[in-house]
Amino acid sequence: MKYYILAGEASGDLHGSNLIKEIFKQDKNAQIRCWGGDLMQQAGAELVSHYKERAFMGFGEIIKNLSSILDFIKFCKQDIEDYKPDALIFIDNSGFNLRIAKWAKPAGFNTFYYISPQVWASRAGRVETIKKTIDHMYVVLPFVKPFYEKYNYNVTYVGHPLIDAIQNHPTKEAKDFRIENKLSDKPIIALLPGSRKQEITKMLTGMLSVVNDYPDYQFVIAGAPSQDYSFYQQFIKNENIKFISNKTYALLKNATAALVTSGTATLETALLKVPEVVCYKGSWLSYQIAKRIITLKYISLVNLIMDEEVVTELIQEKFTTKNIKKELDKILEPNYKKQLLAKYEVLEQKLGGVGASEKTAKLIIKDLKALLQNH
Repeated sequence: MKYYILAGEASGDLHGSNLIKEIFKQDKNAQIRCWGGDLMQQAGAELVSHYKERAFMGFGEIIKNLSSILDFIKFCKQDIEDYKPDALIFIDNSGFNLRIAKWAKPAGFNTFYYISPQVWASRAGRVETIKKTIDHMYVVLPFVKPFYEKYNYNVTYVGHPLIDAIQNHPTKEAKDFRIENKLSDKPIIALLPGSRKQEITKMLTGMLSVVNDYPDYQFVIAGAPSQDYSFYQQFIKNENIKFISNKTYALLKNATAALVTSGTATLETALLKVPEVVCYKGSWLSYQIAKRIITLKYISLVNLIMDEEVVTELIQEKFTTKNIKKELDKILEPNYKKQLLAKYEVLEQKLGGVGASEKTAKLIIKDLKALLQNH
């Protein structure tokens, strides 16, 4: 069967690649075309458009690049029409994917959504669009299924694919990791500043403001696959600041603590058992708009899943040098760290164990066959 998969960022590329591998195992005749990244391409899909080309963030930037975004949507629709897939699979990335879904369902395509858009966080009205345009939804967070049930939409909870991704990641001896990446013997504080330029600039400016307070540690920036080293050079002004590109899991496995920009990385850090402080600062306009439409108590996935403040969140005006230092001191303290790691164990149990990618691939194929029989 023919599959067309749409993902729009680094995390979608990771989960999309693991889904692709499982689809190929379950369907020996599978042909897969995708919008994604290097990992999806390496997994065997034919890459049409890289997510780097579409990395627009914040309301202002989207308005500024509206013409390009509309061109991408037009090209995507045409490419789907030409390819005629049996299944159209969307991964997160709601802004782009729901626009395609609104067109695709009336056009006669079978539609599947893996990793729900964050309609549970803001603009719940989009649930109606999803109900009308998506045949089957597979969710990866336990609280999302009851959320959709309130709207009479039945979705399937498959567990979180990050557990598989982390388990499948090879572990390197600390000594080898340090030698390979030219790091010193000092304990590591990992910095995960996000993936888009404007976000990285804001986050690193704050995160690195405490470097001189911790001479006994080395601060290691996790470079995003979407950015070149040349962009990060402006921030590396101290011998205690190091840089590693595209090795975030390996870095976290060797880190003592981490400062993490909100998003999937907060969950990855917790599942890798690293004490963390969650940080975020957007532009004034984006923050004012977000504040009015986001209905959540927390912004980090760790706290949302646990429904309590397990990790501290330093958001907007709270993201200051003084607060970063205070919270970093806290997570470096052994007793606090022990309590935090115990909470992380509970978090992992809540996420349903291994096998999310395999389970989702099997369900998509089963549900697709049922839809094709009914046509």
